Amino acid sequence: MLIGVPKETIAGELRAPLVPASVKKLVKLGLEVAVEASMGEAAGFSDEAYVEAGARIESDRAALLGAADLVLRIRKPSDDDVALLKSGAMHASLLDPFNERGLIDTLAAKGVTAISMEMVPRSTRAQKMDVLSSQANLAGYVTVMLAARQINKIFPMMMTPAGTISPARVFIIGAGVAGLQAIATAKRLGARVDAFDTRPVVAEQVQSLGAKFLEIDLGDTGQTDQGYARELTPEQLEKQREGMKAAIAQADVVITTAQVFGRPAPRIVGADMVAGMRPGSVIVDMAVETGGNVEGSKVGEVVDVNGVKIIGLGNLPSEVAQNASEMFSANLFNLVDEFWDAEGKSFGLDLEDDILKSCVITHDGAIVNETIKNL
Repeated sequence: MLIGVPKETIAGELRAPLVPASVKKLVKLGLEVAVEASMGEAAGFSDEAYVEAGARIESDRAALLGAADLVLRIRKPSDDDVALLKSGAMHASLLDPFNERGLIDTLAAKGVTAISMEMVPRSTRAQKMDVLSSQANLAGYVTVMLAARQINKIFPMMMTPAGTISPARVFIIGAGVAGLQAIATAKRLGARVDAFDTRPVVAEQVQSLGAKFLEIDLGDTGQTDQGYARELTPEQLEKQREGMKAAIAQADVVITTAQVFGRPAPRIVGADMVAGMRPGSVIVDMAVETGGNVEGSKVGEVVDVNGVKIIGLGNLPSEVAQNASEMFSANLFNLVDEFWDAEGKSFGLDLEDDILKSCVITHDGAIVNETIKNL
């Protein structure tokens, strides 16, 4: 079985889907691995390192995609790349299946078994394959680093002969994987941290990291079976905005991480809230690529609104591309390792398996994922 790993072509994407350490493990399982020339260079992995790990370097992208039995990558494929795949091939990557129905139809028509890494369930068994969590963890760290670069003051309290410097106040909205890492990182830097999430159940996790949990009574919110925050009603959103307004006004840094899986991000921080912040303050909108939590944020830009900087940089894991590649690669390896049949030398496609039932979107010429099929 040949695993093909093409180079990512989207501008600004520096991650590599497979790193040499994972290649070595795959080869040990009895798989053949071919990677496109310079595939890992942007993340710090040379072609020589892949060859030493047992991979073959392929300079012809079309030949690589056409021969591969399983394609591993980070981003969704272009229509041109799909056209190069052979019927019956498997393809595992981020696919954004809720918003890319045209791509899903194309993959099905081509006879490709498409695995959407976003759809890997949040279960104990599947945790090692969960790319959303592994990448969000790093993105949470990056948001704090971006804020620290842009803010005009230091994070920690500092006692000097000239006087005492108060710690920066950081307010983090959303206490999922990214939010919790942002809290932990900001605390390590010495900031005073407050956080809010619509799920009261995470208050204990926030407090265990040394942050204060802002309590706002929104009524019944809860979370999905996968642990994601449920979408709020317009009334709940308004209560949330009013409750957060004072915390935002006092903050030096606001980091928003609120996203609803498969839907546009909720608008949480309005222009009036931005106007209430002190000049020199910073907002990082982690959800800018899915519509944005902050009014005025723009993808790929740092916007200045009356002295308040709104950072809207996308693809945050690429800011730490080496570690992000290592984690994404480990997730993909674990997927292959879990379902690889060493005796039969094949990838076991039991669509009744809990994990595959969730993340396999197309197979044998049809859309087989019930959630996507019924959209």
